[in-house]
Amino acid sequence: MLSQTGLACICWFCLNTALFPFPPLAGLVSRIQKRFFKIIRRIPFIGASIQAQLNKALDDMSVSICSLKNGMSYMQTLPKLGLSQEDVLEKIKEYDLLSEVQWQKGMVSGTVYSGDEKLTDLLVKVYGDFAWSNPLHPEIFPGVRKMEAEVVRMACTLFHGGPESCGTVTSGGTESILMACKAYRDMAHDRGIKHPEIVAPMSVHAAFDKAAHYFGMKLIHVPLDPKTMTVNVKVMRRFISRNTAMLVCSAPQFPHGIMDPVEEVAQLALRYCVPFHVDACLGGFLIAFMAKAKFPLAPFDFRVKGVTSISADTHKYGYAPKGSSVILYREQKYRHYQYFVAPDWQGGIYASPSVAGSRPGGIIAACWATMMYMGEDGYVDATRKVIEIARFIEAEIRKVDGVFVFGKPEVSVVALGSKVFDIFRLSNALTSKGWNLNTLQFPSSIHICVTLLHTKPGVATQFIRDVKEQVAIIMKNPKEKTTGMGAIYGMAQSIPDRSMVTEVSHGFLDCLYSTNVHSSEQRHLNGISKAQ
Repeated sequence: MLSQTGLACICWFCLNTALFPFPPLAGLVSRIQKRFFKIIRRIPFIGASIQAQLNKALDDMSVSICSLKNGMSYMQTLPKLGLSQEDVLEKIKEYDLLSEVQWQKGMVSGTVYSGDEKLTDLLVKVYGDFAWSNPLHPEIFPGVRKMEAEVVRMACTLFHGGPESCGTVTSGGTESILMACKAYRDMAHDRGIKHPEIVAPMSVHAAFDKAAHYFGMKLIHVPLDPKTMTVNVKVMRRFISRNTAMLVCSAPQFPHGIMDPVEEVAQLALRYCVPFHVDACLGGFLIAFMAKAKFPLAPFDFRVKGVTSISADTHKYGYAPKGSSVILYREQKYRHYQYFVAPDWQGGIYASPSVAGSRPGGIIAACWATMMYMGEDGYVDATRKVIEIARFIEAEIRKVDGVFVFGKPEVSVVALGSKVFDIFRLSNALTSKGWNLNTLQFPSSIHICVTLLHTKPGVATQFIRDVKEQVAIIMKNPKEKTTGMGAIYGMAQSIPDRSMVTEVSHGFLDCLYSTNVHSSEQRHLNGISKAQ
């Protein structure tokens, strides 16, 4: 997912070259537009102008992302002599000081879901004990194998899986989703489907786009009900065909925190004999405990006949360290399609359960330790705190004139929009107050994903106070032009040639690996040199 820093630099060239102010269209019109813009960019004068602005955007992006504090520089080569442990730890402090976002104070949406110091100390100790372990070699590291099996079984139990339920631990939600799509693609091939399709809501995570791209599948996006932001089940039914390999729902979806109608879609899955995946990556380890926290939900897991797989991230509300998730299946026959086996390799029979071969046993051990440390009571208590604060924020936002809440969020995400002013103005204003929220598109909106950090005393009330204050300021002149990042987000949605946004996004990703920009002090000196 592109960060706000990356998107902040997108489309300076798009702002000046946008020809059609409407969102990108699908199908034939979209292909015609792509062809048209490709031809336009081949015209020497126009192409050169676009490239010049693209280069400027990339240069600005490089300075923004790769900026260092005065006196700092990038390591370009290995040190001739290795540093002592003390020197390494001292140097690490410099890297830690680069961050200026105060996530510890609950100023960030999502990202860090716990931050508890005691849990952190435990995870550091457990990871250290298993730092060299690798579940690829279960005969050498049987303890890690046992822990992974137990993580999967505990997760299956949480989601009401039967004795045949199973799964694997993955590196995160994206890999969990990829594995489900890979399994259902291969199953579709076995059923004679040559061109497998994924039928999923517009709001489904972009990892499904990635899976379709990687595995040669077609992703069919189903529109949402504009009021509830849930998937339109009637339209979804019309998109099911002989090529359908899987149906998808989110519980909840990322943009607006809305629970899709799992039970209704499960009926479609049963009627048409199609596998059905529930993506609970974001809130899986909340919704599994909400009933016991006195916040009941409609059934969403293996209790619903028709649900064949579930993805849930242990590294979000499971509070495990980053790099852990689970993909769960109702029966082993589905998981078998996820596996990869190379029976004739000269190095021996090669078999792996997921994308990776070698995997960090320390992450699995830390995930297991987290689940044991939290226990059911700990998760229920944490869930209660998160949901109470999310409901508080939702209720207070609904009282603010000029903004509205999308749909009826039931879990931890509250998304805001406005019919009076550009909501990205509010995003800019809150950023100036130290908040780091998620900015969304199609439609324009922003959201806050509540974590345990937001449940600390005073954090939520300060957020509401800042929202009310900034909205009041904006409402004095609601038609004022949006500037900065907000303007870029808004314009980026209206660029029909999405290849422009993609091109700058490639530049953003390139910048993440750049070591060409040094400290602001050095850049200042370079500027003086160029001026002379």
